[in-house]
Amino acid sequence: MEITRLQPAGLVVSPAFSHVAVVPAGATTIYVGGQNGVDDTGAVVSDDVAEQSVRTIDNVSTALEAAGASLADVVQWTVLIAQDADLGAAYGAIAPRLAGADKPPLVTAARVAGLGAPGALIEVSAIAAVLPT
Repeated sequence: MEITRLQPAGLVVSPAFSHVAVVPAGATTIYVGGQNGVDDTGAVVSDDVAEQSVRTIDNVSTALEAAGASLADVVQWTVLIAQDADLGAAYGAIAPRLAGADKPPLVTAARVAGLGAPGALIEVSAIAAVLPT
């Protein structure tokens, strides 16, 4: 039993993302709501988008661990980045942590006018799946 990630013929092939994921019956699905680059008090960690991005993924990792999963179990990422933030700096800071070990997860990314947390430049949510052992 495994999670299958596909890059079908006729669609762009990218090392950064897959197009389809098939999670088999019996897997535990874990949903992580939007996380920002904030500390445990809710304060934004920095005005720097790269630093916020790293903390955002740390926060996703913490949430996943609480549910018995890890970043390696992520099937799909949703990444929202403030329209004025440096996309290259944000993505460069987190890209290696978003990629899967064999085939990459699904990724949806968007530039947005603003985020709910004042001062936040990035927000990331995730869907993970853990296969039974």
